[in-house]
Amino acid sequence: MRTIEDELLKWRFQRGSRAALARVYEKYVHALLSLAMGLLNDPHAAEDVVQDVFVSFAQGAEGFRLKGSLKAYLAQSVVNRVRDRARRQRSQQRRINALAAAAGSPAGRNGSLVYDERCERLSAALARLPYEQREAVVLKVKHEMKLKDIARLQGVSISTVHGRYRYGMEKLRALLDGDMDHER
Repeated sequence: MRTIEDELLKWRFQRGSRAALARVYEKYVHALLSLAMGLLNDPHAAEDVVQDVFVSFAQGAEGFRLKGSLKAYLAQSVVNRVRDRARRQRSQQRRINALAAAAGSPAGRNGSLVYDERCERLSAALARLPYEQREAVVLKVKHEMKLKDIARLQGVSISTVHGRYRYGMEKLRALLDGDMDHER
């Protein structure tokens, strides 16, 4: 959704206004952190991704040309950074696994920080979803994006996104209901 304030911020930002950059940061940092956290399940990595997005955004002021929504642009930047990070991690994990196999030792996994028990259960359930479903759920629920915007971002049809979202939500419910049954 394009707002008058965002259009003015884009115009001022293109002309080098530091105040416009500060306002964009202030306005969107929490939503972007929430989005990154939902996709990564790691608060430190989420902060790094959002910081990288804003550093790139600030450095690109001179050539910045955007006709669409500023919020959608920043969200897409976060999603792209998360995807890049996931690709790098998979590549790095393959190298670690190969080294560990050669040395005859299993590769360890680091745990993530947890805010509270509910957040931990939800984060764990989200992490168990296939990435495309997790991305659709987080963008729709936490970032309040429309399915057509998610489809554009993921480069798939709206019906594909709808299916990813629906299956993701069903699996989340099943995973969380299963956790609840174990606690009783």
